[in-house]
Amino acid sequence: MSHRSIHYTVCLAVLILSAHAREITQATKLTDYDSTTETSEEKSIFNENSEDKTVVDASSSNRENGISRALNVVNRKMPGPAIEVCQHDRIIVDVENDLMTEGTTVHWHGQHQRGSPYMDGTPYVTQCPILPESTFRYQFNASHAGTHFWHSHSGMQRADGAAGALIIRKPKSQDPHGKLYDYDKSEHVMIVTDWIHELSVSMFTDHHHSVGDNKPPTLLINGVGRFRIFNETTGPKYMKAATFDVEKGYKYRFRVINAEFLNCPIELSVDGHNITVIASDGYDLEPITATSLVTYAGERYDFVLEANNEIDNYWIRFRGLMDCDERFTKAKQVGVLHYEGALNAEPSGDPTWEELHNEGLQLNALNKGEEENETISVAEMKSLEGYDDSLKEIADYQFYVAYDFYAKNNSHFHRSPYYGYYQVPNKDNRLYTPQLNHISMKMPSSPLLIDRPSPENFCNASSLNETCKEGYCECPHVLSVRKNAVVEIIIVDEGVTFDANHPFHLHGHFFRVVGMRRLANDTTIEEIKEFDRAGLLKRNLKNAPLKDTVTVPDGGYTVIRFKADNPGYWLFHCHIEFHVEVGMALVFKVGEHKDMAPVPPEFPRCGSYMPDNMLEHATTEKPKTDGQHISITHWWPVVVMNNNGTSSASSLSSICGLVFVSSIWFLKFVIGT
Repeated sequence: MSHRSIHYTVCLAVLILSAHAREITQATKLTDYDSTTETSEEKSIFNENSEDKTVVDASSSNRENGISRALNVVNRKMPGPAIEVCQHDRIIVDVENDLMTEGTTVHWHGQHQRGSPYMDGTPYVTQCPILPESTFRYQFNASHAGTHFWHSHSGMQRADGAAGALIIRKPKSQDPHGKLYDYDKSEHVMIVTDWIHELSVSMFTDHHHSVGDNKPPTLLINGVGRFRIFNETTGPKYMKAATFDVEKGYKYRFRVINAEFLNCPIELSVDGHNITVIASDGYDLEPITATSLVTYAGERYDFVLEANNEIDNYWIRFRGLMDCDERFTKAKQVGVLHYEGALNAEPSGDPTWEELHNEGLQLNALNKGEEENETISVAEMKSLEGYDDSLKEIADYQFYVAYDFYAKNNSHFHRSPYYGYYQVPNKDNRLYTPQLNHISMKMPSSPLLIDRPSPENFCNASSLNETCKEGYCECPHVLSVRKNAVVEIIIVDEGVTFDANHPFHLHGHFFRVVGMRRLANDTTIEEIKEFDRAGLLKRNLKNAPLKDTVTVPDGGYTVIRFKADNPGYWLFHCHIEFHVEVGMALVFKVGEHKDMAPVPPEFPRCGSYMPDNMLEHATTEKPKTDGQHISITHWWPVVVMNNNGTSSASSLSSICGLVFVSSIWFLKFVIGT
C-alpha cells in the first residue's frame, strides 16, 4: 500500500493533507483576522499566491480589492484552503474554533452525507455549534464527484471569508465529457462572491434594526478584484484582477462556485469566447454552448472553454444582478483570460456595469423560466443520468411552499404594542419578514437528529390555523415523509412585496428540476393550483436535470422532485444569508427514528437548562448553622404572583417597609436619640 503526504504550514495552523488507505486528513482553524494589522511575515503566509493580492503600481498594504476590513477566515486564507480529493476518498477534517465568542459549524455543500448525517454541519439540526476553543472532527466519504464547496453554516461567517472549494475528482475515463476538454486544472476554479467593506453582522444589524441597506457594492473572484481606484502620478491604478492562464489550441474545464451571501445573482461571460456548460452541482448535463451564464448563491457550474482566439488577454466579465444591478450598486468585477505568449498585462480600460454584458444566448437567466424562448432555464437543461423513481408519474407527497416578504409584527424586530410594524412612523425603519408558508423557522435548543422529538413538537401549514397569515408564527417547521417516498415540492414566489429572487438548497439529497415558470409580477398558491388543474403546469419526467440548489422566478414557481432515501433531518432553505438567519427555512424529516443512524458515542450535546423549581433544586446548598447564627432557607426574597397581580406588590411593600423601619431604629440607636 502506498503512502503519500503533503504538508503545508499556514500561519498559526498546520494544514496536513495525506492519503493513507484512501484517507484524506485536514486540520483547519477558524480565526478572527484583521486585514489592517498583519505583519509582512504574516502577509506572505496569508497570500498563498501573493501575486493575486498585490496592487498594480499602488500600495500593497490594502487587501482584497483595495479596501481594508476585518475577516473571519480559516487558516488565515481567503478563500479558505481548497480540498481536492478523489471520489470515494475518506475525508477527515478537524475544525478548531478560535473565534472569541461565536460558535461555528462547517457544511460540505454538495455532499449528501449518506450514512454520515451527523457530519452535515447544520447547527441545531445535525449537531451543536462548535464552541470557542473547541475542536470537532468531521469525517465522511467523498461520494459525490464534482464541483462543490465547504462553508461555515453559522451566522454570517461565510460572508466574511469562511468558505473554500471542495473538488472531488474522478478519472477522466469515467467522465462522460472527458473528450470535450484537454485540461482540468485546480487553478481554473472560480469562487465568485459579493463583497462588502465591513463585517457582515454589522450590515445585518444595521439593516434589521435601523435604516441600513443590504446591497453589496462589489464582487470578488477568488478573493481579489478591482474596486478602489488609486490615483497617483500617472492615472488610475487598481488591485490586480484574478488571472486564468490558457494555451492556444487547447480546451479547458472551468469550475464556477457561487459563494455569495446576499441577493446578487452573478452573470458571467468571456470576451471573444463561448462557454459550453457540461455540469451543475456535480451532475452531468447535455452540453449547451452559450455566451453567458447566471449563477445564484450556492450553485456550481462546470463549463468548457476553447482557447481558439488570438494570443492576447481577454476580460472575463462578471456583473451583479437584482440587488446589485443598475438600480442600486452596479456591483461588478473582472478577471483575465491570459493566453500563454501574451503580454503579462490586463486588457485596457475599466468596463462599466453596462459594458459587462455580452449579447447572446444566456443560461439560467434571472426570473425567466420555460416561458422564455431567448434563454435556457435550468428546467430546460437535460440530465445525462438515466430514469429514477423520482420521475414517476405521481409523487407520493406533494407540498406547496409559498413565500414572500410580509408586513408583520415579527417579535424580533417589531414588538407590539411598543413598536409594531405599523407603529413605526418612519417607513424606512419598518422591516418585512420573509417566511415559508407564513412560518418562520425556530431552531430548537438541541439538534433534531440527536433529540429526535415527537411530532407534537413540530409545526407546519397543516397544524397551524389561518391566523398565521396575518399574525407572526414561529416554530420548528418540519415536514415528515416516509423513507423511499417520492416528494414533489412546488416552490412559489408570490412576488408581491419586492421584485426579488431566492435560491433554495436542500441538504441530504439531490433533486430533479422538473418545471420552472414565471407567470406574472406576482401570483398565489391558488393560482398555481388552478394552473396545474388546467394541465398547464408542465413537468419534465424524462430527463430533468439533477441539482441541489435552484432559483425560483419572482411571481412564478419551480417544481422539484426527490426520492427521500437518506433518513435523517435535512434543512431546506433560502441560501441568501440574511433570509435564512431570520427563519426562511424548514426541515424535512425523512423516515422514522428507527431508520436513522445512531448517535455517535460521546457526540457533543447542547440545550436549555430549565429546572422545575430553582428554589428547591439540589444544587442550591443550604446555609450551615453552628447555633450562633440565625438559619434561613433562602437569602433572597420570595415573590409570589397571583392572578390579580396584587400579592407581589404587597409582599414587596411589606419587605421594604420592614427594612426601612429597622434602618431608622438602628440609626437612632447609634446616635443615641
